[in-house]
Amino acid sequence: MKRGGAGAVAASAAVGSLVAFVLLTLVVTTHEGAPLLGDSGLASWSLAHRPEVPLAVARGVTYTGTGAVPYALVVVAGLLLGRTARQRVTTVTACVCALAVAQAVRFAVMSLVARPRPPVANWATHASGWSFPSGHTTTSAVTGGILILAVLARAPQSRRALVLLIGCWAVLVGLSRVYLGVHWFSDVVGGWLFAVCWLSLLVYVVTRFLPDRYAALTTTPVPEDPTPDGPDDGPRERRDTPPRSAP
Repeated sequence: MKRGGAGAVAASAAVGSLVAFVLLTLVVTTHEGAPLLGDSGLASWSLAHRPEVPLAVARGVTYTGTGAVPYALVVVAGLLLGRTARQRVTTVTACVCALAVAQAVRFAVMSLVARPRPPVANWATHASGWSFPSGHTTTSAVTGGILILAVLARAPQSRRALVLLIGCWAVLVGLSRVYLGVHWFSDVVGGWLFAVCWLSLLVYVVTRFLPDRYAALTTTPVPEDPTPDGPDDGPRERRDTPPRSAP
């Protein structure tokens, strides 16, 4: 897809996800933080299905959605995007800033909405702060999206398997928050919508305002055609001969 087309798609995705996120936020606030449709049912199901091994796995997965792990992954994404040492410093810095700013904006929204978490009696792990949107979900989704974009740009041979693996990790982090009882499912949906909006906005900014500077970082060089366009100075297989005279 050309950069102009990618920018248009990213703009549409950013607007659509932003509208959906705002509507969900309004619903959450008008219900004064009470569980929405499906929230209570999923919370009850998770509370009744917590064998020891799946619970340990869920805790391990959820711990990767915060702290140093997401920042280490976006550093890897920045290293993949840059070809030279200077480019890698730039791309790593940009990726880290993109994640940090996303977390700051998400925290501001969370503080404004101030939705309470599910009852503490349902928790199977430690949690702090307000509930909407889910911080672990937002962080892992933004991190996964940045890493997927880097893989698509720099690892075409194995991108399907890597993209699937990264996407599954981001989804599982969000679902683990519901399974562990520290978030409502609508909190997780809000985190996903926020992440889609943020990532789409990043793609739009890069494709719309920084096309020339970052074109080399997002495209694969095409080998030159060995056949020159000008006249061939080499030996000719067929030489011009004068026409034969009629008998």
